[in-house]
Amino acid sequence: MSDPFSRDWFPTSDEPNPMRAAQAAMRASLPKRFYREAGIEERDGAFQLVLDGRPARTPGRNPLAVPTRDLAGAMAAEWGAQGDEINPATMPVTRIVNSAIDGVSAHAREVVEDLVKYAGSDLVCYRAAGPERLVEAQSAAWDPVLDWVRERHGVRFALAEGVMHVGQPEAACEAVRRAAEAVRSPLRLAALHVMTTLTGSVLIALAHAEGRLDAEAAWAAAHTDERHQESVWGEDHEALQRRHAREAEFRAASLVYRLAGA
Repeated sequence: MSDPFSRDWFPTSDEPNPMRAAQAAMRASLPKRFYREAGIEERDGAFQLVLDGRPARTPGRNPLAVPTRDLAGAMAAEWGAQGDEINPATMPVTRIVNSAIDGVSAHAREVVEDLVKYAGSDLVCYRAAGPERLVEAQSAAWDPVLDWVRERHGVRFALAEGVMHVGQPEAACEAVRRAAEAVRSPLRLAALHVMTTLTGSVLIALAHAEGRLDAEAAWAAAHTDERHQESVWGEDHEALQRRHAREAEFRAASLVYRLAGA
């Protein structure tokens, strides 16, 4: 993979936010596919993406290598599925891995602190005053998350009605910090951050990462309000398309977290 290709289509970024770093890969025109096959080679205890037998690199010129064969296989599948042109928008696993290797590995503390900020204004802590159906839907989707946080991490989060900010107990935010700091893998930390930014809830992201919610339940919980609005006013086609695209990104992050290893 040539230097110009890497710079142009998977640009290097010092941005610690993996989602923003991923978005930097979007371009109006796309390069032609320059390889026939994408594969995997085991090198130095890691699994390297290879294109026509040549080792691929990240935009930062680091080896595009991961600790598990399954995660490398997911990247190879994305590269293999490209058509005549290479579209980074259809390669979310590769983008997250690039961000983890080039950015998150050197900015882990900043990523952790950003996750703690989400804990200070987490989606599941802000409840509607009405109508009753929405109140019940939020409670059904979000109370189990808060129950899990209390049981798993031993802290309670304060709830607010409406959009008025409510300060969270220091112990609650510190519990999120400890949980995030326990994620030692840059790949997993990048994936956790992506899931948090897409859902607006570090608590939902942690509940999914730690096995309390599956991907479908986590995504549905994060979009309780939107689904209620659609039940009242009907679906907005463009909004639904955007949500489906974001869900694909969420599921890719979920896959990276699961396949990255400890």
